[in-house]
Amino acid sequence: MKTTPLLPQLSDEDRFRQIAPQLEATGYVILSSALPETLVNSLLLHFKSLEDDEFRLAGTGRATNYHVSQGIRGDKIRWIDGHHPATHGYLAWVEALRLSLNRHLFLGLFDYECHYAYYPAGTFYRKHLDAFKGHTNRILSTVLYLNPIWEPEDGGALVLYDAKNDHLETILPEYGKIVIFLSKVFPHEVLPVNKPRYSVAGWFRVNSNLGINLDPPR
Repeated sequence: MKTTPLLPQLSDEDRFRQIAPQLEATGYVILSSALPETLVNSLLLHFKSLEDDEFRLAGTGRATNYHVSQGIRGDKIRWIDGHHPATHGYLAWVEALRLSLNRHLFLGLFDYECHYAYYPAGTFYRKHLDAFKGHTNRILSTVLYLNPIWEPEDGGALVLYDAKNDHLETILPEYGKIVIFLSKVFPHEVLPVNKPRYSVAGWFRVNSNLGINLDPPR
């Protein structure tokens, strides 16, 4: 398994300044502990406090092309807003990252959407791209892991491929780790999990419409 050197403990702004050149150089970044531990802890507590009926089976595509197939993916999701202190704090951190990336890379990131993702034991997500076919809306993908104890035998690794579908990284979903990558460039998959797996999946988007309306809708 290929490994990536860990960055030293830095302030958010210092860390953001390191993320930009790594994204520019390779198109993806893996950070072991980018967010404050108290924020990660509060997200996990909020996640686990939610009722089962607040989650729904995830699907692929969107709008009229949206469909659910557990042969493709088996996770359950709940879209995130900023109404809870934990999610408010996370969205504030992401907004600071958005502004920093726009300053340093001129990406024109306009918006961010995210959801909690719960993978029950035995589920997976087949290889895919996060950018929807025919749209340039999603630019950067993020995955924050909320699994306090995770061993290789627990499965559920994120496997990242390059544009030629050659293997790049196998990433364990360890607590507090965040992965950021270009949505249109890197196919990826979630290997079958052997115990419940928790994460926050999100996407920075650009606005291809005139005005304030996002295209396409979530």
